[in-house]
Amino acid sequence: MKKLGSVLLMGAVVMSLSGCGSQSAKTTGEEVKTEAEKAMSEDNSLDDTSADVEKTDETTDNLQPGGTFTVGFDQDFPPMGFVGDDGEYTGFDLELAKEVADRLGMKFVPQPIAWDAKDMELNSGTIDCIWNGFTINGREDNYTWSEPYMDNSQVFVVSVDSGIRSFADLAGKIVEVQADSSAEVALKDNEELTGSFGTLQTTPDYNTAFMDLEMGAVDAIAMDVIVAGYQIEQRKGGSQYTVLEETLASEEYGIGFRKGNEEMRNQVQTALEEMAADGTLKTISDKWFGRDVTTVGK
Repeated sequence: MKKLGSVLLMGAVVMSLSGCGSQSAKTTGEEVKTEAEKAMSEDNSLDDTSADVEKTDETTDNLQPGGTFTVGFDQDFPPMGFVGDDGEYTGFDLELAKEVADRLGMKFVPQPIAWDAKDMELNSGTIDCIWNGFTINGREDNYTWSEPYMDNSQVFVVSVDSGIRSFADLAGKIVEVQADSSAEVALKDNEELTGSFGTLQTTPDYNTAFMDLEMGAVDAIAMDVIVAGYQIEQRKGGSQYTVLEETLASEEYGIGFRKGNEEMRNQVQTALEEMAADGTLKTISDKWFGRDVTTVGK
């Protein structure tokens, strides 16, 4: 309707001006015609652009050699994925993902995401998978998963001089946990324990949580034991922190793909199994943890 209106308007103006019989009227009519054609051209250009946008939004279910393998991760979650001292993205999970991409003949693209927006990023096709200390337990039906590649548990980190030695000692205390994390889910499932806290609050990342603990703003942090160990080791004066022996929950890490995307999952899983068989998984794990924490093929 927009294009037809433009053409009719052009015709009416040209006829009106031609009736005057003057040269200036003919010139003006030609100018109007030019403007109308330009408007029609712009309309067609907009249509073409819309088509391109729709095409870009399409997602693929497999990884093609020469293409990109885009991995969504939380950039504030060392040692799984974070920003290194050189300003580049690094981490245990990212190193595994890059090795998978190399074996599939693809370009590895680490894509930092807001953790609470991970589902939107995955379902829109912005990322191919979520690979960042991603807990399977409790999310089994939400994604198409790889086989577990690592065991983990949820624990509490406290200051050594806090006097907190057990869950019972957390009564009346301020506990902090990362928003939308597995630790938060585990806490919500344990209402008796969380009901004893003075306050349960969330934080966007664990770097902030450790700063809060150091300043005395919180009494304990609920988090992954693997991440807790790394955070404590990397911090100056790490001996001032301790991990409670009691655990909130045991869990497994996996790679989450868009629901139903079994083809891509199978490609990545096959590469992981090859890495386990030739010792690459162990080598990367030894580099980051000083031991082999992987479970593929075991």
